[in-house]
Amino acid sequence: MSFEQDLLAAKQRIVTYSHKCYERGWSPATSSNYSERVAEDKVAVTCSGLDKGELTTTDVMLVDLEGQPLSEGKPSAETLLHTQLYKRFSDCHAILHTHSPQACVISRYLDQAEVLELKGYEIAKAFTGISSHETTLHIPIFENSQDIPALAAAVDVYCDQHVGVRAYIIRGHGLYIWGPTMNDCWRHLEAFEYMLECQLLEIRMQS
Repeated sequence: MSFEQDLLAAKQRIVTYSHKCYERGWSPATSSNYSERVAEDKVAVTCSGLDKGELTTTDVMLVDLEGQPLSEGKPSAETLLHTQLYKRFSDCHAILHTHSPQACVISRYLDQAEVLELKGYEIAKAFTGISSHETTLHIPIFENSQDIPALAAAVDVYCDQHVGVRAYIIRGHGLYIWGPTMNDCWRHLEAFEYMLECQLLEIRMQS
């Protein structure tokens, strides 16, 4: 396929999963942003400030790996958090950033924690490269400074120091999760949100 065809297909996938995230309650109103790598150095990303339940392909634009626009539109304010992951992980081809209640609540509840541990879940095998439930997922939690370049740098430093990072949470804000394809990324997101719901149920039962 031509680059134009690849770009359109990426935009269509972003729209499809945007609507799915909205329907699940993970991306209310104008929250969240999503992207897909279209070429080694080019990324399709959602434009800023749009209702994710009504997103169309015209609401997705092209940027380079520095977050600079390559087409008309204003990219998401958090675009650098996407491009940082694409630059670091060559096998990262899709990113979903959601604002689910469970990601926001659990990160606020664990207000002193820097890492969320998810241990012993069978559904962890939904993640690419995991073949056993005897796995502990370590999900870093970053403070919501709203300084996007600083957040991107902090994520980069964490990834320098830890192998196998698969997702992270910005406290009281939302989740960043990625995968080798958009379908993989969605599967990772579903599995992660399930584990978060289970964690919250455990907290309620213990209180």
